Amino acid sequence: MRTLTRLSTSPEAARGSDSAADQPSWQRNQGDAPLARETVAPQGGAGASRAHESAVKHVTGRAAYIDDIPSPADTLHVALGLSPVAHGRLTRLDLDAVRSAPGVVDVITLADVPGHTDIGPVFPGDPLFADDEISYVGQCLFAVAAESHRAARLAVQAAVVEIDEQPACLDPVIAAGRGDFVRPTHTHERGDWRQALNDAPHVLEGEQFVGGQEHFYLEGQACLVQPTEDEGVMVYTSNQHPSETQKLVAEVLGIPFHAVTMEMRRMGGGFGGKETQASPWACIAAIIARRTGRATRIRLPRAEDSRATGKRHPFHNRYRLGVDDRGVLAGGEITVIGDCGYSPDLSDAIVDRAMFHADNAYSLGAARVTGQRARTHKASNTAFRGFGGPQGMMIIERAMDDIARHLGEDPLTIRRRNLYREKDPDGTPRDVTHYGQRVEQLSLLQDIVSQLEASSDYWARRREITAFNAQSPIIKKGLALTPVKFGISFTVQHLNQAGALLLVYTDGSVMINHGGTEMGQGLHTKVCQVVARELGLDLERVRISATRTDKVPNTSPTAASSGADLNGQAARDAASKLRERLFDFAAAHFDREAGGLDREAMRLEDGHLVAGIGEAETRIPWGELVQAAYMARVSLSEKGFYATPLIHYDRATGRGRPFYYYAHGAAVAEVEVDTLSGEYRLSRADILHDVGDSLNPAIDIGQIEGAFIQGMGWLTSEELKWNDAGRLVSDGPATYKIPAFGDLPPTFNVDLLQGHPNSQASIYRSKAVGEPPFMLGISVWSALRDALASLADYRVSPALDTPATPERVLMVAEALRQAEPSPAARPDHAPA
Repeated sequence: MRTLTRLSTSPEAARGSDSAADQPSWQRNQGDAPLARETVAPQGGAGASRAHESAVKHVTGRAAYIDDIPSPADTLHVALGLSPVAHGRLTRLDLDAVRSAPGVVDVITLADVPGHTDIGPVFPGDPLFADDEISYVGQCLFAVAAESHRAARLAVQAAVVEIDEQPACLDPVIAAGRGDFVRPTHTHERGDWRQALNDAPHVLEGEQFVGGQEHFYLEGQACLVQPTEDEGVMVYTSNQHPSETQKLVAEVLGIPFHAVTMEMRRMGGGFGGKETQASPWACIAAIIARRTGRATRIRLPRAEDSRATGKRHPFHNRYRLGVDDRGVLAGGEITVIGDCGYSPDLSDAIVDRAMFHADNAYSLGAARVTGQRARTHKASNTAFRGFGGPQGMMIIERAMDDIARHLGEDPLTIRRRNLYREKDPDGTPRDVTHYGQRVEQLSLLQDIVSQLEASSDYWARRREITAFNAQSPIIKKGLALTPVKFGISFTVQHLNQAGALLLVYTDGSVMINHGGTEMGQGLHTKVCQVVARELGLDLERVRISATRTDKVPNTSPTAASSGADLNGQAARDAASKLRERLFDFAAAHFDREAGGLDREAMRLEDGHLVAGIGEAETRIPWGELVQAAYMARVSLSEKGFYATPLIHYDRATGRGRPFYYYAHGAAVAEVEVDTLSGEYRLSRADILHDVGDSLNPAIDIGQIEGAFIQGMGWLTSEELKWNDAGRLVSDGPATYKIPAFGDLPPTFNVDLLQGHPNSQASIYRSKAVGEPPFMLGISVWSALRDALASLADYRVSPALDTPATPERVLMVAEALRQAEPSPAARPDHAPA
């Protein structure tokens, strides 16, 4: 083996440095001995469990968020004037007293916007300020900039606002009934679903209300805008979609996109709430910054943040399904009605995804799925982890429980019979969704359910719980195993692309920048691991910089669970292209007297360029390779790009392949319910989840745990409440209850599925982990229904809307005690 340790002349020496102390310590030779470097094998590349790149900063308080950025001396602080009325006409807005209030520097309304006044992210309908029509409590009417935040907030109170109040619609079913939609109705249809209903021996119907969810990010909406030369602005923002905000800020100011630079290092949580709804505040601050020539900061107080921004869409879902005597779905229809709030925002795609996931993991047979987008007088509801998928899954999971109770079977038995499979015994294909996409890796669902069924001792616990409930009149236990099949990709095709910029410095350190944003999910860590793996380096040699629109342009939002898939591939593309360039250089440059190195046998590993094998192996330290390349004027930077292949969707026909692949998982939840108070606790949870070949098992397990608990909170304790006037009253932690440490189950088992790499060419055959495990929380809701069903000897499937608060659970328990069991099937009903 040959090891080349000679160093090319350093840039400092090439310029005639007088002192060796000017060189980095790793470049200095000790006496006559050549410098020996990089003898330790690299650690922490993609596939290894490594801590989050900012973990220590998080727990020590050194991680800087938007509000931690030091304010320039002349910074202005902004407060907002919000509508106190849900629906009406603005008849008077007198701001004279506001302008003359102490400390006030500027006041703006819609009339002061120099460019576009509508900042709808996809479709119009989101005015930056209300001008005439008032559409929800919390709609922005004006903004005040003052020398201090307190002065701005006090000045807002001096405004004279008169509104001709009109009745508000807060019910999506009423809105849908009168045809008040923010976007047209869409339908998926496959097979003769009417005939399937006619022929089915059992036809069941059901409906449910699925509540929304507050994002409740720990860092609220915040931004800092600084004016720059040439009429531009520099925007520091807590934002999942910097490129979209760059576009909107530029359009609002009437300036080119290149005059606006966005920087986003990290968010204190996003969950979808900062995908589109971080933009208004950046636009407002940018207008004031350009008008005054002073830096401008906005930070929304929690209550205002809650009232002014949208939530997870509440849904009203209905099903009518035909099944055979074994509970196998023959077909039917499902309708999902999304409560979109007052404007489209992202509701078209969100309701689409609810429709795509109305089957969850089950073959519907011949089916029609209809999605409606109802307009209500609330803040425009928006993206939230799962993006409509969880709401769509809820109706079919209710149906599985209902079928089981109707036929006297265990719900798991019915779920297993209906999982996607190649075909039925009669030859009917069962591997194609209602929108025409073939489900690959069919054995995965069966394998996950079988493995979890065994590892969780499902059937032994089922027998124990049934026996316990038979002798316990008050405390009832429930058990449920629910699967997840979740599609990965943006359903809007053009968003499935990403870019990256890779920089290698002459000391061998590496900087990567990409278009994704870090909100605590570990995306930056995984991208650094990808680069480390491609370049054969220790993870500590690779650092990531803040997401900036002047480094990687035209980026997609960090959403749809695609952050690592897209940006990891873009970073890999950049690193692999740079690696190949270095190989070409090394083949020609090193060891010329021996005829050069074997280009085809080169690889980067253990911090070295390695060529050949065995005794003929040559090892060149990474630092030497990089310096030699620099001295030879070889570029040490590279851009990468990736676009997801295969995906397509024809909206006109409602058919296509909107997802590159599916991620799967399953969870078993066990609950105990006090049927006299409605209170309950989750006593045990077992999860087996499919992440393909994990990029970072430790981070993935953390994501699964967090997603499960967040999903459980959505379905149990997190209740959004509006009063009759349309004012959100659950606008803070005193009235809105997210899960806390005490809500975790005492037994919490989480495992990653092994031996099933992604069938598609994703980054190192991994699978997305951001959103899919959120739906595992459905098992808790199903387990609550199971416990309540025991009150009627499991002959009735209780209707339990979400969130399943103790109050709702108590009302269902009381109703079950008083009601006679009645069959859910209506075989005499003919389809409409």
